[in-house]
Amino acid sequence: MPRVLITTDYLRPGDEVDNYLSAAGLETRHLPMVGRRDPEELVSALAGVDAALIANEPLSAELLARAPQLRVVVRTGVGYDSVDVEAASRLGISVSNLPGINANAVAEYTLGLLLSGARRLGHSAMGVRAGGWPREDGYELRGATLGLVGHGAAARAVVPLAQAFGMDVLCTTGVAGERRDAADGSVRFVPFVELLAASDYVSIHTALTDRTRGLFDASAFARMKSTAVLVNTARGALVDERALANAVHTGVIRGAELDVVAQEPLPPDSPLRGVDGITVYSHLAGQTAQARRAAGFAGAEELVAALEGRARFAVNGVPTEH
Repeated sequence: MPRVLITTDYLRPGDEVDNYLSAAGLETRHLPMVGRRDPEELVSALAGVDAALIANEPLSAELLARAPQLRVVVRTGVGYDSVDVEAASRLGISVSNLPGINANAVAEYTLGLLLSGARRLGHSAMGVRAGGWPREDGYELRGATLGLVGHGAAARAVVPLAQAFGMDVLCTTGVAGERRDAADGSVRFVPFVELLAASDYVSIHTALTDRTRGLFDASAFARMKSTAVLVNTARGALVDERALANAVHTGVIRGAELDVVAQEPLPPDSPLRGVDGITVYSHLAGQTAQARRAAGFAGAEELVAALEGRARFAVNGVPTEH
């Protein structure tokens, strides 16, 4: 009986996903990922495992090489930068993600961060908790320009929500074939540097690659408006965190609303801590009851399909049927 390791923290023994996998003839083992984990614990958990349904587990080349029975890895989300896909391909391991599975959840959350950044909601709440009564002016979204970096499912879902608030929307993308205007002409595609200079709010929705790592560095912040707010629901490593902290602290930009950081949970010595204008959240953009249920089932279905050699969302196209 093939064995499956499940590390996604909201999936539990005896739930609907577990029952689905069991009905498909698979034996499940749960090891929820909550914060950082000793790699050796994961190596032990992968022993004798044929497939893994994972959260954001770091699956390095070294770790994958120590899991000789592993044939399938499925991410219950969109990003898969935590998996060494090249190493997986060499080892004959199929890697899948679930494109667009939480786009609506991420889009709504992005609007929440925009509102928080505009009206300084976190600052106000923390001030009241500390015994104060902050009354600083905020900003309205209506009439402001939103710049979207990336044009995937989540970014596209943001567009009508932002427009409902009366925002103008710009977009930049490096993906071939996506540098085009929206069908209704309401979204204008511009080069990255133009987007930075024109946007009141910049929201990141691009994948983490070698090309985009540290994309938002000191030079990028210097091109932005001094009143601009950065929003990141994509990947923390897209941002040079020390440069961001310095940019906000010195007034190069107004602030940042970050759902993701380079190291999660946020370490005590992070340069982002204690900077007025920067609010860090705990990677919640895709975490709704609806998105979790959809991702759990879609991930389980993809895992079963991949084990049978018919993966739909493999990012490396490795055949797995033996």
